[in-house]
Amino acid sequence: MNYNKKFIPCIYLFQGKAYLDFNKSNALFDDPVTLASRYSDCGADEIIIFDLSTEGNDKEHEEALDIIKKICKVVDTDVIGAGNVKRMEDIKKLLYAGCKKACLNFSKQGNVEIIKEVSDKFGKDKICVCYSNNGQIYDNKELVNTYACELINIADEDLTNVTFTELPIIVLKKAAGIEDVEKLFSESKVSGISGNAVNDNCAKIDEWKAVCNSKNIPICKLEAKFSWANLKKNSDGMVPVIVQDYRTDQVLMLAYMNEEAYNKTLETGKMTYYSRSRQSLWLKGETSSHFQYVKALYADCDYDTILAKVKQIGAACHTGNYSCFFNEIASKDYSEKNPQKVLDSVFDVIKDRKVNPREGSYTNYLFDKGIDKILKKVGEEATEIVIAAKNPNENEIVYELSDFLYHMMVLMAEKNVKWEDVTDELSRR
Repeated sequence: MNYNKKFIPCIYLFQGKAYLDFNKSNALFDDPVTLASRYSDCGADEIIIFDLSTEGNDKEHEEALDIIKKICKVVDTDVIGAGNVKRMEDIKKLLYAGCKKACLNFSKQGNVEIIKEVSDKFGKDKICVCYSNNGQIYDNKELVNTYACELINIADEDLTNVTFTELPIIVLKKAAGIEDVEKLFSESKVSGISGNAVNDNCAKIDEWKAVCNSKNIPICKLEAKFSWANLKKNSDGMVPVIVQDYRTDQVLMLAYMNEEAYNKTLETGKMTYYSRSRQSLWLKGETSSHFQYVKALYADCDYDTILAKVKQIGAACHTGNYSCFFNEIASKDYSEKNPQKVLDSVFDVIKDRKVNPREGSYTNYLFDKGIDKILKKVGEEATEIVIAAKNPNENEIVYELSDFLYHMMVLMAEKNVKWEDVTDELSRR
């Protein structure tokens, strides 16, 4: 099978820093979260994080897991968690931290012994296997083929003899140029390239993808269902583009594309427009670094307008405002009906009460009484939901659910949990 090829930077994580390699000989970056975000924004298809915490040092390991969790929250690509796995609990912690997949290192016999258990528990699609020589896979080929979804070759082992598995293989390489990439990707079983070969050339990922695309090498990229010819252009030969924040749906700006801008956007994954004032192509963020990374593109019913959902870095507007649409012309008082906005608004009030107490506030009463009182109320309200659900009147359960949500948000504020933490976890499921 010929897989879509992926470019996968990796982070060797040790004592809060990103290191150059497994030997931890040279600290590469003091802030692994920022480094991971940089990799993600450069067009990485996935990121592998190797936790190189000292064997037996639980405190170090937990700190590494906290960093992995932060990375999973800020990047927009899947994360594979690896390293320091000894038991099923370690796989669970990596997945609960937000990793899309977790790795078992088959150079450790204990990892071989738990593969069936973790695969049955979390699903085969969540389990990868790292190996440093082909024998580790050959000797356990039945287990690997049954209970794993992907292999990670961490020693750049010869692939020509790997005929005993059809699983995709990610290869870590120390160094590579585009010619090496082409050669490696000619192997049908190779699904991705990782290691310092990608880390050191992160800024070239778009360029390398363009070369691979020109040579008909299957890669992970934006696949357009419509060509420029399918769209209806205005009198200037352009199409207007409405831009939205992909997380909040907030409208950010309006711009225009010509054919070159359209194709460039699809090629790079960064929003590119045509500036009518400058009469030239305009990569959004080229001078300000406020790039817009494409999440989805839609055409309207008449095919004459594009809706772009993007990850916005910094502000969309040249004035410094996040959105260009901040000049209110007219408005009426109205009750907000967007569920997320309502929840955000209530939660903001609850968080404000914690910082700025108000006399007579029930919310402040709960905060003053502490966690035990808050938990007692959450439990009581959960029981009220169960009782209300047994009654035929639907209004009662709506009332009790609202009470529960309120008390749940008080608990969230008390434990410093954000809505994004909850929604990110739900989206991963």
